[in-house]
Amino acid sequence: MSRLALSGTALGAALVVVFTGMMAAADGITKFIAGGYAAPQLFVLSSALIMAFALAGTRTNGQGPGLRIRSKKAMLARSALTVVASVAFFQAFRLLPFADVFLFIGLIPLIAAALSGPVLNESPRPAAWAALGLGVGGILFLMPGGLSGAQAGHAWALLAALSGCGSMLAARVIAKAERAPLAQVFWPNAALMVTMAVALPFVWKPMNLTDMGWVTAYAAALFGARYLVAEALRLLPAYVATPLMNLQFVWMVVIGFLFFNEIPTIGTWLGVLLVVGSGFWLVFEEQLARPKVIPAE
Repeated sequence: MSRLALSGTALGAALVVVFTGMMAAADGITKFIAGGYAAPQLFVLSSALIMAFALAGTRTNGQGPGLRIRSKKAMLARSALTVVASVAFFQAFRLLPFADVFLFIGLIPLIAAALSGPVLNESPRPAAWAALGLGVGGILFLMPGGLSGAQAGHAWALLAALSGCGSMLAARVIAKAERAPLAQVFWPNAALMVTMAVALPFVWKPMNLTDMGWVTAYAAALFGARYLVAEALRLLPAYVATPLMNLQFVWMVVIGFLFFNEIPTIGTWLGVLLVVGSGFWLVFEEQLARPKVIPAE
């Protein structure tokens, strides 16, 4: 087995783990801020900060394509889907408990698996399907009672899962053609800022320094997460990367315990173990499936 293949898969998995922590932090801030401000205000301010971070990154790096992108159609699709997913997740977190929203987040690996074949030509192998099923079973343990009834928040969460998965698949399409992680961060946030700026004058509320600090922290976490996931999707197939993203449940258990006094149930722990296990199974299965490289004599 090639050492390069091993390091690439391991690095991709490590990037996804860090990504999930950053996304959990961003989601927690979204839940906190959603009660006091409308989505356009949060997204215009945070997108402007994220774009500034990306511009600073291009100047610091000084090499590579920077913000230039060749995969324009894929980037347009990613940007549009990012706008839809951002608004839908904001509404879902505003209307639903975390657990309900995360049930829909847990559907993303299955959606990615279903679309990886026609979109990316990366159809999962049978063992990967089994791992995906194990992960979904773990998500059911997290909410043994299920959804109590259809609500507007559930529709927003489903739309968020579909559009968020589509955005990730578009990121994988771009990453397979070129390495431009800063562009993958900059342009979707530019689209989000321009779109939300249209509604901003109608919903603007004065923001104190503390809340502005939260928005800055949200922007920093989201910038880091989107940069890392663009790199991870270059190293891992989408159907492997997206189940690993369910490690976000673990971060949320920790955040809920430390900051919201939420004590996990036995079912929650069982669900977390199954979700994490399915993610590592997929990484291991991907390693076994990689072609072995016979060293030249």
